[in-house]
Amino acid sequence: MPPADDLRLPSLDALRAFEAAARLGSFERAADELAVTASAIGKRVAALESLIGIELLQRGGKALALTATGRDYLAQVRPALTLLMAVPQHRRPAQRTRKLRVSSPPTFARQVLVPALGEFGRAHPQIELEVVLSIPFLNLRPGEADIEIQHAPPGLPGWTVLMHDVVLPVASPALAEGRPCRTPADLAHWPLLRTPLEPWTPWFRAAGLDWPEPASGPMLVDLGLTLEAAVAGQGVALARPSLAGAWLASGTLRPLFALTAEPAQQYGLRHGPGDDAALFAGWLGDRCARLAQEALELISGRT
Repeated sequence: MPPADDLRLPSLDALRAFEAAARLGSFERAADELAVTASAIGKRVAALESLIGIELLQRGGKALALTATGRDYLAQVRPALTLLMAVPQHRRPAQRTRKLRVSSPPTFARQVLVPALGEFGRAHPQIELEVVLSIPFLNLRPGEADIEIQHAPPGLPGWTVLMHDVVLPVASPALAEGRPCRTPADLAHWPLLRTPLEPWTPWFRAAGLDWPEPASGPMLVDLGLTLEAAVAGQGVALARPSLAGAWLASGTLRPLFALTAEPAQQYGLRHGPGDDAALFAGWLGDRCARLAQEALELISGRT
């Protein structure tokens, strides 16, 4: 590579003006293509010629013509311009696209967020979403996402509750077959699925039971896995209808009681600065409010 003092690098605007004028044969046509004036094209080409000390175009007659040295120079710079113009980030649509990173727990992403993303994309095609999963207890550091969705205690500063979920026991029809379940106390004879993300205590208290948290059985650190275990007949899950809606609608899971309780934590959202983040937060809040209402209507018809 030559020393920096020996380099005479022209501007990209000058190279584009020269290439367009040489290809189209006039400053006027080049100006139309590049959305500038013919005078601007002429000045850029002249500045390029002055910089490299070579006459590139003959300016006589009705059309421009390349000089011999101009032809050689064009053959060298055109491949470089082609490579630069092929870079997606250099094109206007890519420049207009605004990226928004959304961090979400896996089950919320699968059951709530991803099924609704098409609605947001159709309404806001200029925003490119990147959805990343946040594993409970292994949260992202602050600032790693524009939108953060997590289980959060209601009223936590800086967090907005997305939907006011309820929880209730659900089980597969196969597990329920032949088992008495007339009152909440009958659950003493049922296997209860455990997850630290959804403790049973709030529902126990709503049902008038002073039981402690279940102490036996596998511990599933994912709400989706807990619901899958219930579908497989491995036990009773304490479920949010907003997350278990597809299984409840198909009958794969069914509520054991109409009694619901407010969970220990709700899905909350915290967003960073910027209009796009606020726009997405408002859209998701509206979407979750509709989903929560639909879920309540669903369980009212199943119990």
